[in-house]
Amino acid sequence: MATRIRINAAEIIEKVSHLCMDANFNLNEDVLDALRDSYEAEVSPIAKEVFAELIENAKIARECQMPLCQDTGVAVVFVEMGEHVEVTDGHLCDAINEGVRQGYKEGFLRKSIVSNPLNRVNTGDNTPAIIHTEILPGNRLKITFMATGGGCENMSRIAMLTPADGKEGVMNFVIETVKIAKANPCPPIIVGVGIGGAFDYAALLAKKALLRPLGTKHNDPDTAFLEQEMLERINDLGIGAQGLGGWVTALAVHVEWYSCHIASLPIAVNIDCHAHRVKTVVLGNFQ
Repeated sequence: MATRIRINAAEIIEKVSHLCMDANFNLNEDVLDALRDSYEAEVSPIAKEVFAELIENAKIARECQMPLCQDTGVAVVFVEMGEHVEVTDGHLCDAINEGVRQGYKEGFLRKSIVSNPLNRVNTGDNTPAIIHTEILPGNRLKITFMATGGGCENMSRIAMLTPADGKEGVMNFVIETVKIAKANPCPPIIVGVGIGGAFDYAALLAKKALLRPLGTKHNDPDTAFLEQEMLERINDLGIGAQGLGGWVTALAVHVEWYSCHIASLPIAVNIDCHAHRVKTVVLGNFQ
């Protein structure tokens, strides 16, 4: 039986605060590699110049420890909590929100959250975060932070297709979503696709699909092939970097699926931009 461990809320606050700044300042190597590969593969001189500027922008952000983009996003936090983990001297969600509050203040990150969607009054500290929590076996706490920009999120879509629409219907919906988005989500983009579950779960799957490192394939061969098909069809659209035309519109397409009702085929598309800001920390037992 796994040993029960205690993690102090103060440690969670500190780690989340760091994740907020780290994600906004330091682009992950998988994204940088994808940008470099796209620069080499791109045939359009204008698009090639855009890729060079994106790579230079990431370099400046890292060296100066300043945001990659002025839109420092909604704080979306995925928590995998072992059933033998106990948070002491505070509450998990309170600690995460305090970490976001401190990270966005210390890092001079833009505060983009309004308390009421209709009254539009800014909360002033980028909280509350959007927190997804999953209880798993074990005694570790895994926290993944994602900064989600408004331009990308606004281009995301969900639909309830029928089973008769099948694979082609799913592909058409994904391609149509990217066509509608055009330059708005600041391509090159990463496309997260959620298939199945129910109305709410398909959207969560699409968001979670964005957490996979770029360049990784789905462990199901058929799904991996579907990802590649979608990527090729998206890049055939010719939207290109920043919508200026070119060979590369998307850096990756990641698909996640779940079982669903016999009468349903939920499909969600969540788009992220080239400033793909995802960072993870693990606390607790590493065995």
